[in-house]
Amino acid sequence: MAIFRKVLTSTDVERRLSFPEHSLADLPPFEGSPAIDFPVMDDEDGSVWTFCCTFRAGVFPRPVIVKGWSQFVRSKELKSGDMVVLYKEEDSGARYKIKVKKSSNLVVHKH
Repeated sequence: MAIFRKVLTSTDVERRLSFPEHSLADLPPFEGSPAIDFPVMDDEDGSVWTFCCTFRAGVFPRPVIVKGWSQFVRSKELKSGDMVVLYKEEDSGARYKIKVKKSSNLVVHKH
């Protein structure tokens, strides 16, 4: 089940990955903590990354993935315009996976 899909912005690539607040329901619970660490498997090569989710401060607080994200971006050579899909499999307990779609491989539908 996809938790969210996002075409990356320059801020996502350079600093942190923000995502819709309603997606938090599918992540591990914060249980009173200001941040949660959770393992995410790379759908391409099976490597496991530990991401940290917290909230961006400011007028419009949003959930963001910070720790582990920059290293993932560099290893995948992600750029603004690329897409990531974070999803959860619940076959034998919750497992999180991430899939990357490079912008050169995305099909743009014009309406």
